[in-house]
Amino acid sequence: MAACVAFDQPGRRLCIALGLFTLSLIGAAHADRDFVAISHRAEGLYGPLGQGRERIDAWQNLLSARRPFSELEQLKRVNGFFNRHLRYREDDELWQQPDYWATPVESLIKGAGDCEDYAIAKYFSLRRLGIPSEKLLITYVKALSLNRAHMVLTYYASPAAEPLVLDSLMDDIEPASRRTDLLPVYAFNGEGVWLTAASGNKRAGDSKRLSRWQDVLKKMRAEGFSSEPER
Repeated sequence: MAACVAFDQPGRRLCIALGLFTLSLIGAAHADRDFVAISHRAEGLYGPLGQGRERIDAWQNLLSARRPFSELEQLKRVNGFFNRHLRYREDDELWQQPDYWATPVESLIKGAGDCEDYAIAKYFSLRRLGIPSEKLLITYVKALSLNRAHMVLTYYASPAAEPLVLDSLMDDIEPASRRTDLLPVYAFNGEGVWLTAASGNKRAGDSKRLSRWQDVLKKMRAEGFSSEPER
Protein backbone atom coordinates (compact mmCIF):
# COMPACT_ATOMS: atom_id res chain seq x y z
CA MET A 1 0.00 0.00 0.00
CA ALA A 2 3.03 2.32 0.36
CA ALA A 3 2.86 3.19 -3.35
CA CYS A 4 -0.53 4.85 -2.70
CA VAL A 5 1.05 7.66 -0.67
CA ALA A 6 2.03 9.62 -3.78
CA PHE A 7 -1.61 10.00 -4.92
CA ASP A 8 -4.07 12.72 -3.92
CA GLN A 9 -6.94 11.67 -1.62
CA PRO A 10 -9.35 10.30 -4.31
CA GLY A 11 -6.48 8.56 -6.05
CA ARG A 12 -5.27 7.10 -2.76
CA ARG A 13 -8.73 5.66 -2.01
CA LEU A 14 -8.86 4.10 -5.49
CA CYS A 15 -5.35 2.70 -5.05
CA ILE A 16 -6.24 1.16 -1.70
CA ALA A 17 -9.46 -0.32 -3.12
CA LEU A 18 -7.55 -1.85 -6.03
CA GLY A 19 -4.96 -3.21 -3.62
CA LEU A 20 -7.60 -4.86 -1.45
CA PHE A 21 -9.30 -6.30 -4.54
CA THR A 22 -5.97 -7.72 -5.72
CA LEU A 23 -5.36 -9.28 -2.30
CA SER A 24 -8.82 -10.86 -2.39
CA LEU A 25 -8.06 -12.37 -5.80
CA ILE A 26 -4.74 -13.72 -4.52
CA GLY A 27 -6.52 -15.23 -1.51
CA ALA A 28 -9.19 -16.78 -3.73
CA ALA A 29 -6.56 -18.25 -6.06
CA HIS A 30 -4.74 -19.71 -3.05
CA ALA A 31 -8.02 -21.22 -1.80
CA ASP A 32 -8.66 -22.70 -5.25
CA ARG A 33 -5.24 -24.39 -5.19
CA ASP A 34 -5.94 -25.67 -1.70
CA PHE A 35 -9.13 -27.36 -2.83
CA VAL A 36 -7.51 -28.90 -5.91
CA ALA A 37 -4.97 -30.50 -3.57
CA ILE A 38 -7.71 -31.52 -1.14
CA SER A 39 -9.71 -33.20 -3.91
CA HIS A 40 -6.62 -35.12 -5.08
CA ARG A 41 -5.83 -36.21 -1.53
CA ALA A 42 -9.45 -37.20 -0.93
CA GLU A 43 -9.38 -39.46 -3.99
CA GLY A 44 -6.19 -41.07 -2.71
CA LEU A 45 -7.66 -41.59 0.75
CA TYR A 46 -11.25 -42.51 -0.07
CA GLY A 47 -11.35 -43.53 -3.75
CA PRO A 48 -13.44 -42.00 -6.56
CA LEU A 49 -15.42 -38.98 -5.38
CA GLY A 50 -18.40 -39.42 -7.74
CA GLN A 51 -21.08 -36.82 -7.02
CA GLY A 52 -19.10 -35.87 -3.94
CA ARG A 53 -16.79 -33.83 -6.17
CA GLU A 54 -19.68 -31.50 -7.05
CA ARG A 55 -20.52 -31.07 -3.37
CA ILE A 56 -16.86 -30.37 -2.51
CA ASP A 57 -16.70 -27.84 -5.37
CA ALA A 58 -19.85 -26.17 -4.03
CA TRP A 59 -18.23 -26.06 -0.58
CA GLN A 60 -15.17 -24.40 -2.11
CA ASN A 61 -17.41 -21.77 -3.69
CA LEU A 62 -19.06 -21.18 -0.32
CA LEU A 63 -15.70 -20.63 1.38
CA SER A 64 -14.22 -18.56 -1.44
CA ALA A 65 -16.99 -15.98 -1.82
CA ARG A 66 -15.53 -12.73 -3.15
CA ARG A 67 -17.81 -10.33 -1.26
CA PRO A 68 -17.51 -9.82 2.49
CA PHE A 69 -20.28 -11.15 4.73
CA SER A 70 -21.10 -10.33 8.33
CA GLU A 71 -20.70 -13.14 10.85
CA LEU A 72 -24.48 -13.58 11.04
CA GLU A 73 -24.67 -13.88 7.24
CA GLN A 74 -21.85 -16.43 7.32
CA LEU A 75 -23.74 -18.46 9.92
CA LYS A 76 -26.85 -18.50 7.73
CA ARG A 77 -24.95 -19.43 4.57
CA VAL A 78 -22.99 -22.25 6.20
CA ASN A 79 -25.98 -23.62 8.13
CA GLY A 80 -28.15 -23.62 5.03
CA PHE A 81 -25.44 -25.16 2.86
CA PHE A 82 -24.94 -28.28 4.95
CA ASN A 83 -28.62 -28.67 5.75
CA ARG A 84 -29.25 -28.73 1.98
CA HIS A 85 -26.29 -30.83 0.84
CA LEU A 86 -26.35 -33.53 3.52
CA ARG A 87 -29.14 -35.94 4.33
CA TYR A 88 -29.44 -37.49 7.75
CA ARG A 89 -28.10 -41.05 8.08
CA GLU A 90 -27.16 -42.99 11.20
CA ASP A 91 -23.54 -44.10 11.64
CA ASP A 92 -24.28 -47.82 11.67
CA GLU A 93 -25.97 -47.48 8.28
CA LEU A 94 -23.50 -45.04 6.72
CA TRP A 95 -20.19 -46.21 8.22
CA GLN A 96 -21.08 -49.62 9.67
CA GLN A 97 -19.90 -48.33 13.07
CA PRO A 98 -21.92 -47.39 16.17
CA ASP A 99 -20.29 -43.94 16.46
CA TYR A 100 -18.17 -42.38 13.72
CA TRP A 101 -17.17 -38.70 13.47
CA ALA A 102 -16.62 -37.71 9.83
CA THR A 103 -14.63 -34.82 8.41
CA PRO A 104 -16.49 -32.31 6.20
CA VAL A 105 -14.88 -33.93 3.14
CA GLU A 106 -16.05 -37.40 4.15
CA SER A 107 -19.58 -36.12 4.77
CA LEU A 108 -19.69 -34.32 1.41
CA ILE A 109 -18.41 -37.38 -0.45
CA LYS A 110 -21.22 -39.42 1.11
CA GLY A 111 -23.72 -36.57 0.88
CA ALA A 112 -24.90 -37.68 4.30
CA GLY A 113 -24.09 -37.72 7.99
CA ASP A 114 -25.58 -37.67 11.45
CA CYS A 115 -25.89 -34.73 13.84
CA GLU A 116 -22.25 -34.50 14.89
CA ASP A 117 -21.13 -34.57 11.25
CA TYR A 118 -23.32 -31.55 10.48
CA ALA A 119 -21.97 -29.70 13.53
CA ILE A 120 -18.33 -30.55 12.72
CA ALA A 121 -18.71 -29.47 9.09
CA LYS A 122 -20.29 -26.15 10.10
CA TYR A 123 -17.62 -25.54 12.75
CA PHE A 124 -14.67 -26.02 10.39
CA SER A 125 -16.34 -24.04 7.61
CA LEU A 126 -16.88 -21.05 9.87
CA ARG A 127 -13.34 -21.35 11.25
CA ARG A 128 -11.98 -21.29 7.70
CA LEU A 129 -14.10 -18.19 7.03
CA GLY A 130 -12.25 -16.53 9.90
CA ILE A 131 -14.66 -16.76 12.84
CA PRO A 132 -12.55 -17.26 15.99
CA SER A 133 -12.76 -20.58 17.81
CA GLU A 134 -13.84 -18.86 21.05
CA LYS A 135 -17.11 -17.90 19.35
CA LEU A 136 -17.93 -21.46 18.28
CA LEU A 137 -18.74 -24.51 20.38
CA ILE A 138 -19.87 -27.94 19.22
CA THR A 139 -22.51 -28.64 21.83
CA TYR A 140 -23.80 -32.02 22.99
CA VAL A 141 -27.44 -31.77 24.01
CA LYS A 142 -30.42 -33.94 24.78
CA ALA A 143 -33.20 -33.40 22.24
CA LEU A 144 -36.16 -33.58 24.59
CA SER A 145 -38.82 -33.94 21.90
CA LEU A 146 -36.92 -36.88 20.40
CA ASN A 147 -35.73 -38.25 23.77
CA ARG A 148 -32.23 -38.82 22.42
CA ALA A 149 -28.72 -37.39 22.36
CA HIS A 150 -28.10 -34.74 19.73
CA MET A 151 -25.31 -32.37 18.68
CA VAL A 152 -25.49 -28.78 17.41
CA LEU A 153 -23.12 -25.89 16.77
CA THR A 154 -23.49 -22.82 18.98
CA TYR A 155 -22.20 -19.32 18.20
CA TYR A 156 -21.39 -16.65 20.81
CA ALA A 157 -21.12 -13.09 19.49
CA SER A 158 -19.31 -12.26 22.75
CA PRO A 159 -18.33 -14.36 25.79
CA ALA A 160 -21.41 -13.26 27.75
CA ALA A 161 -23.84 -13.32 24.81
CA GLU A 162 -26.72 -15.75 24.49
CA PRO A 163 -25.65 -18.38 21.96
CA LEU A 164 -27.28 -18.92 18.59
CA VAL A 165 -27.99 -22.53 17.64
CA LEU A 166 -27.12 -24.01 14.24
CA ASP A 167 -29.05 -27.28 14.01
CA SER A 168 -29.37 -30.03 11.41
CA LEU A 169 -33.02 -30.41 12.43
CA MET A 170 -34.05 -26.92 11.25
CA ASP A 171 -32.81 -24.19 8.94
CA ASP A 172 -33.69 -21.26 11.20
CA ILE A 173 -30.91 -20.10 13.49
CA GLU A 174 -32.46 -19.27 16.84
CA PRO A 175 -31.16 -18.09 20.23
CA ALA A 176 -30.78 -20.84 22.81
CA SER A 177 -33.65 -19.44 24.90
CA ARG A 178 -36.05 -20.36 22.10
CA ARG A 179 -34.73 -23.89 21.84
CA THR A 180 -36.46 -25.22 24.92
CA ASP A 181 -36.46 -28.61 23.22
CA LEU A 182 -32.68 -28.86 23.73
CA LEU A 183 -31.01 -29.55 27.08
CA PRO A 184 -27.25 -28.69 26.93
CA VAL A 185 -24.83 -31.13 28.52
CA TYR A 186 -21.30 -30.20 27.44
CA ALA A 187 -19.53 -28.37 24.63
CA PHE A 188 -16.09 -28.35 23.01
CA ASN A 189 -13.94 -26.79 20.31
CA GLY A 190 -10.24 -26.78 19.43
CA GLU A 191 -9.42 -25.00 22.67
CA GLY A 192 -11.13 -27.13 25.30
CA VAL A 193 -14.22 -28.78 26.81
CA TRP A 194 -16.91 -26.90 28.75
CA LEU A 195 -19.81 -27.93 30.96
CA THR A 196 -22.84 -25.87 29.93
CA ALA A 197 -25.25 -24.27 32.38
CA ALA A 198 -27.69 -21.37 32.55
CA SER A 199 -25.13 -19.44 34.62
CA GLY A 200 -22.51 -19.82 31.89
CA ASN A 201 -20.01 -22.31 30.55
CA LYS A 202 -17.39 -23.74 32.89
CA ARG A 203 -14.17 -25.11 31.44
CA ALA A 204 -13.84 -28.79 32.24
CA GLY A 205 -10.71 -29.89 30.40
CA ASP A 206 -8.76 -30.11 27.17
CA SER A 207 -10.33 -31.27 23.91
CA LYS A 208 -7.29 -33.54 23.45
CA ARG A 209 -9.15 -35.86 25.82
CA LEU A 210 -11.85 -36.37 23.16
CA SER A 211 -10.43 -39.22 21.10
CA ARG A 212 -12.96 -38.98 18.27
CA TRP A 213 -12.31 -35.23 17.96
CA GLN A 214 -8.59 -35.92 17.72
CA ASP A 215 -9.31 -38.56 15.06
CA VAL A 216 -11.20 -35.93 13.03
CA LEU A 217 -8.27 -33.49 13.27
CA LYS A 218 -5.84 -36.22 12.21
CA LYS A 219 -7.98 -37.12 9.19
CA MET A 220 -8.33 -33.46 8.21
CA ARG A 221 -4.56 -32.99 8.28
CA ALA A 222 -4.26 -36.02 6.00
CA GLU A 223 -6.81 -34.38 3.67
CA GLY A 224 -4.73 -31.19 3.54
CA PHE A 225 -6.34 -29.00 6.20
CA SER A 226 -4.62 -27.52 9.21
CA SER A 227 -6.06 -28.69 12.52
CA GLU A 228 -7.75 -25.32 13.06
CA PRO A 229 -8.25 -23.94 9.52
CA GLU A 230 -8.65 -20.20 9.02
CA ARG A 231 -8.69 -18.02 5.97
